[in-house]
Amino acid sequence: MKKFSNLEISRKFKLEPIKKIAKKAGFDENEIELYGDYKAKIKFEAIKKREKNKEGNLILVTATNPTKFGEGKTTVTIGLGLALSKMKKKTMICLREPSLGPVFGIKGGATGGGASQVLPVDEINLHFTGDIHAVTTANNLISAVIDNHLHFGNKLNIDPRQISWKRVLDMNDRALRNIVIGLGGKTEGVPREDHFDISVASEIMAILCLSKDIKDLKERVAKIIVATTYDGKPVTVADLKITGSVVALLKDALKPNIVQTTEKTPAFIHGGPFANIAHGTNSLMATKLALKIANYVVTEAGFGADLGAEKYFNITSRIGNLKPKAVVIVTTVRALKYHGENNLEKGLENLGKHIENIKKFNLNPVVAINVFPDDKKDELTTIKNYCEKLNTKAAITEVFSKGSDGGLELAEYVLEAVKKDQGKFKQLYPLNINLTEKIKTIAKEIYGANDVVFTEKAIKQIKKYEDWGHINLPVCIAKTQYSLSDNQNLLGRPTNFKITVREVRLSAGAGFFVALTGDIMTMPGLPKIPAAEGIDLDDKNEIVGM
Repeated sequence: MKKFSNLEISRKFKLEPIKKIAKKAGFDENEIELYGDYKAKIKFEAIKKREKNKEGNLILVTATNPTKFGEGKTTVTIGLGLALSKMKKKTMICLREPSLGPVFGIKGGATGGGASQVLPVDEINLHFTGDIHAVTTANNLISAVIDNHLHFGNKLNIDPRQISWKRVLDMNDRALRNIVIGLGGKTEGVPREDHFDISVASEIMAILCLSKDIKDLKERVAKIIVATTYDGKPVTVADLKITGSVVALLKDALKPNIVQTTEKTPAFIHGGPFANIAHGTNSLMATKLALKIANYVVTEAGFGADLGAEKYFNITSRIGNLKPKAVVIVTTVRALKYHGENNLEKGLENLGKHIENIKKFNLNPVVAINVFPDDKKDELTTIKNYCEKLNTKAAITEVFSKGSDGGLELAEYVLEAVKKDQGKFKQLYPLNINLTEKIKTIAKEIYGANDVVFTEKAIKQIKKYEDWGHINLPVCIAKTQYSLSDNQNLLGRPTNFKITVREVRLSAGAGFFVALTGDIMTMPGLPKIPAAEGIDLDDKNEIVGM
């Protein structure tokens, strides 16, 4: 039997003109900007017009620690939205934009799967509306101006050895992690060591996703710290006098994108920070707008709950004043067997820790057991029984194969959770404690670590940021997604381990610190056989192999 790709499956669904989908979401034709027949952006005036609307219920989808192939969290997010729509609930789905790095790497695209996808798959996974390109260009404009400033006399007294701003590219390319630029003589710039991150790890991406409007975007961009002077003072984008130019590049990218699902449910896809190295969720503008036009908004936070959900609760919810009413933890037999070294019962400990963690935020999660074709009925029952012992509802979820019909049980449980919500959601730590205590709180409470080790470099960086007056900010921990620890080989629910913080960065514009742990990379590499080898155009000029 031939196995069809998600792209091939998606083409079996007839697309509606995006004007019709936007109308279904409540937007007039003059409130959207078309990007072809099936994609559009929402105009700023349309967002402002709905500012005073009552907000709907926010549902967050997260997961257990995944395998390298992912466990279908986006598919379940979409499928849950489809099921709620089928139950006649006015629903919006909010997702991140896919990065080209994973598309051409190992993980593939990020548009869901099977009967639960956002469409058009190929366009969303590739250039979409150009938002990530805009982020890349805005980021690299700052880099170009920094090096131009050095070339023409360095009036700001920038220490070239302490330029913290990195260039970016939306691609997995390990060869660019550490480079030397400015070679070739006097007219070619000032030689120095430089580095590349992937575009979705850029502070520009974080700022785009956390800004509430153009004014807020401007203020955040101006605050970005790009370097340190010889006498130890921060240098900002405002000091470089290019705030306006950077914002001009991001003007259209700030507008949320609207597309459709396989069952014609409207969906916003906007912004794309990774959750292992960034804060890992779609834009606040899209989520806030969705809450103003729908009764139920389903969104996701990347990777396991130790990363995406923790950051959503402690960073995104704080900045956006969001209060999730329900949380879904996606898991699979495959992931739990992986964490139990092929022993499902042992692997359940990983799920148990994530359930425990969500409850620390005063939220009662619902578990979605995402079904794969080779799953055995007794294995699914084992997971469901385990959840029941923890007083947690678990739904067998088959949205990949059945679309909305495969998510009805999950939707029922989620609606129950929303109804029972007492509005007692809380963050894990207060902002007025010092940075080291914030990191230790997350490491001990969420990861289960015994302690945190800070390298000498990290200690000096924290001291510098405190001297600059940056204290009351949340922290975004960059960590492997494959383990609760910072070592991807420690599976299940590890104990007796320490987290090592090797470096701390300040994202003053985004409004948080970034703590890099273990050997996490902010510029991934391609696998031995990248997905790029299988992508092509057929005789009809349609993309295949994605």
